[in-house]
Amino acid sequence: QVQLVESGGGLVQPGGSLRLSCAASGTIFNFIPMGWYRQAPGKEREFLASVSSGGGTNYAGSVRGRFSISRDYAKNTVSLQMNSLKPEDTAVYYCAYGRNYWGKGTLVTVSS
Repeated sequence: QVQLVESGGGLVQPGGSLRLSCAASGTIFNFIPMGWYRQAPGKEREFLASVSSGGGTNYAGSVRGRFSISRDYAKNTVSLQMNSLKPEDTAVYYCAYGRNYWGKGTLVTVSS
C-alpha cells in the first residue's frame, strides 16, 4: 500500500510562486513514475508533469516553462515548483504514484 500526502498549497497573487511537495510512504519503487495533476472547479482532472525513474520529465503544454517537477528518490518525495502563477492555475493539485495511487490534494488559489 502507498500513501501520498501533498503540502504547500495556499493563496498566492498572480505572478507569484509556490512549491508543492508530496511525501510518499509504503512500498515505493523508484522505477514507477510520479507526477502532478490538478482539477479546477467544474473541470476534469488534468495532467501537469511527471518524472520517470531515469529522471526524465514530461510537462503539459499549459505549464511548460513555468512549472518544474523534481523527485528525491532517497526521501520518497516529489515536488512541483510553480512560477508565474495565473488565476487559471487555481485548482486542487494532486500527487500521483504510477496510475493507481493518489493523494488527497492541496488547494492552490491564485488571486489578487
